[in-house]
Amino acid sequence: SERTILHEVSFKIPKGSSVAIVGQSGSGKTTIANLIPRFYEPLQGEITIDDTCINKYKLADLRGLIGIVTQESLLFNDTIFNNIAFGIENPEKEKVIEAAKLANAHDFICELENGYEANIGDQGGKLSGGERQRITIARAILKNARVIILDEATAYADPENEYLIQNAISKLVKGKTLIVVAHRLATIQKADQILVVENGKIVGRGRQEELLSE
Repeated sequence: SERTILHEVSFKIPKGSSVAIVGQSGSGKTTIANLIPRFYEPLQGEITIDDTCINKYKLADLRGLIGIVTQESLLFNDTIFNNIAFGIENPEKEKVIEAAKLANAHDFICELENGYEANIGDQGGKLSGGERQRITIARAILKNARVIILDEATAYADPENEYLIQNAISKLVKGKTLIVVAHRLATIQKADQILVVENGKIVGRGRQEELLSE
């Protein structure tokens, strides 16, 4: 049966700022993030980028503006190079390597028998979870998208990999508009704006210190 997931959700994200969307599982926070690249179409209301409704963008152009890193790394049964360069026409090897370095992935890649030409298996099964995430982040860095969506990007990482991933993310999001779906305090505490979602509604908003004082 169909049901309404989000109810009267409305907010603005100034260019170059960061917003964290927090809430319990099933509250609707990931649905909000998935509306931006048009994985879902809203039944009411509209979403705009630069005052233009996203429905007026060509889908490829819209998604070209957005880099996404999720808790489940989207990787292919192909080489590391091709996974990082996915979606880029005629990728330059030097830029792929530079993106991998920024993502803290270059060192472990060089330790593999075939380096950047190593096949990572289905869904990156030959790599650890932290290594898969850093490959995904390298892809987003290479893409140089204007809007970055992080959906529980460190949820499955051990402490060592979480540090490396967070360090890579800090380079990825520099100067970008950032949307973070998370529940970990370390991920959201520096956000310019925090939206608290409950049962598909925004029940609180503000900076961390403002929300904690309520």
